[in-house]
Amino acid sequence: MEPEKCGGGAGARVSTSPPRRRSQRWGSLDQSLSRGVGCQSPGVISLAAAWPLDASQETPLSSEYDFSLANIGRLEAVNGLSRVQLLRPGSLLKFIPEEILIHGQDFRLLRVGFEAGGLEPQAFQSETKDGMSFLLQVTMAIVQARAQNSQAQQYAGITLSKAGQSSGSRKPPIPLLETSEDWEIERKKQGARGWRVSTVNERFDVATSLPRYFWVPNRTLDSEVRRAFGHFHQSRGPRLSWHHPGGSDLLRCGGFYTASDPNKDDIRVVESMFQAGHSDIVLVDTMDELPSLADVQLAHLRLRALCLPDSSVAEDKWLSALDGTRWLDYVRSCLRKASDISVLVTSRVRSVVLQERGDRDFNGLLSSLVQLLSAPEARTLLGFQSLVQREWVAAGHPFLTRLGGTGASEEAPVFLLFLDCVWQLLQQSPAEFEFSEFFLLALHDSVRVPDTLTFLRDTPWERGKQSGQFNTYTQVYTAGYSQPPAGNSVNPQLSVWDWDLRYSKEQILQFHNLGYDPEHCPDSWLPRQQPSFMVPGPPSSVWLFSRGALTPLNQLCPWRDSPSLLAVSSRWLPRPAISSESLADQEWGLPSHWGACPLPPGLLLPGYLGPQIRLWRRCYLRGRPEVQMGLSAPTISGLQAELAHLQELLRKWTPRISPEDHSKKRNPNTIMSQSR
Repeated sequence: MEPEKCGGGAGARVSTSPPRRRSQRWGSLDQSLSRGVGCQSPGVISLAAAWPLDASQETPLSSEYDFSLANIGRLEAVNGLSRVQLLRPGSLLKFIPEEILIHGQDFRLLRVGFEAGGLEPQAFQSETKDGMSFLLQVTMAIVQARAQNSQAQQYAGITLSKAGQSSGSRKPPIPLLETSEDWEIERKKQGARGWRVSTVNERFDVATSLPRYFWVPNRTLDSEVRRAFGHFHQSRGPRLSWHHPGGSDLLRCGGFYTASDPNKDDIRVVESMFQAGHSDIVLVDTMDELPSLADVQLAHLRLRALCLPDSSVAEDKWLSALDGTRWLDYVRSCLRKASDISVLVTSRVRSVVLQERGDRDFNGLLSSLVQLLSAPEARTLLGFQSLVQREWVAAGHPFLTRLGGTGASEEAPVFLLFLDCVWQLLQQSPAEFEFSEFFLLALHDSVRVPDTLTFLRDTPWERGKQSGQFNTYTQVYTAGYSQPPAGNSVNPQLSVWDWDLRYSKEQILQFHNLGYDPEHCPDSWLPRQQPSFMVPGPPSSVWLFSRGALTPLNQLCPWRDSPSLLAVSSRWLPRPAISSESLADQEWGLPSHWGACPLPPGLLLPGYLGPQIRLWRRCYLRGRPEVQMGLSAPTISGLQAELAHLQELLRKWTPRISPEDHSKKRNPNTIMSQSR
């Protein structure tokens, strides 16, 4: 990250550096900013436009000074060290500011300083009551001097003019799962022989929040799928999320719709879809021991307030305040639960069903983490992008609502919580991941860049409607969902995975983790469909996984006795929580005196105790460049802590065995013989 840029001319100075009382250099705009307000590209501003684009700079969004209006949290005018005014719609400046602070919701802080005399107060008068329009006027005043520059014209549209030249023939970097062929290719790739692609929701007449296609058991007819899904919340019935190479299946679904009255045939279909051809079924209560959406939102707000430079928390109380946000506690809870579910999926051939009332938030988070922990192919750059596209975008995670784009009260950055969990895994096992921290940062920041439909809509139906995929269809709306927002300021043919339209080639190269071990490639870790790897589960057993323990269930569906049976707490018998290690020992059935259970090849079990969960400093402390540049450790003890961290990373990346032993360890035949 570049903490500052320099340029010639007079006017304003733009920097991501700390407050002005620190010694620093400033970049400058070409002209004074008090000549008016203008805009060329709706939705995005670029403070990088203060400097002429280099001939090699193909994408202006490769700068730290590119800012989406949706990303702006608040604007402040500052004069000296004590005079600070929050800029609101219709507000008048009470003084001439020396600098303007632009606080980003992605933890960035841009400081725009002015030459002697500053800006006149009239430059910030606004008659509009629309907050976004006000932000547009104020922020675009910063780059008004570039409005007549030919290179600023090149920037208009966030370089989508470049994409438009070839959008008709441009192939997505990964399958976007918008066709049945994409789903069939992915099914064959996973080796899910007992499943097929269902087209029952092709016209979105089952649920607008579901994808047009999904996987259901081979023996289940589409007419049966339609009836069965009607007995689940938001019509999100059980469907395959991921097939483990050893034979287990990971499913996800919404909560039971207890007001429905299914007949015996419907109940039989629901149970057969849960069972998916397995004799052992585990129903996972997804929200057990996980935070609510309101908890996640509150923790994120507290974390953002704490990490900005203007935080009022004293240095000696900063760590305590960090604990008080509960953000790291929620990261720990998600990793612990995903670790337990990974053991359940890996230890025996069974059907594991993730059940969440809405099936659109933590089901996607846990399913994604389980696949990252269990499948090395999900840890590759393309594999991870495909995972996010399938489990979040295609599965109907309400990105726009959760990120505050609709103004609804259900705002909660669940996806950003997931990215933090992934970063924790990357720090703990760096050699296992092909992508780097810079890739996670780019994905983190992309949720607020309005150039594609990927994160700007709540459902696959809304994206398809915007892109004109099914204009001839008769849309059937799901209660509680609004029609897609009007307007066409984005290119519907592009996705967030078109990185070359927003980042330079040099930055894209940084997406790759140099410490990645090529021996962890997907084809070398385990043969497909290896029946001897898994331990067959007991016949006709149904379990509930809750509070870290398995509890036998007398029945799978709640309707056989009464519609209210699901609410009876005695059916979910709690047991003392246990750790993933003891759960693994219990699941693999090893005697306690044998010690810890040997993990199957390809499986990662994360650490989540105490200091094993860390703060993502490069993301959350971006408003404090002195921390990013290593200036946060001016003492000997601080430098020793940083050195210890680097030595730990070096130890993790250093092979512990010889190349010959390493290749022998990765030999599938050796793995199978050792497992016996």
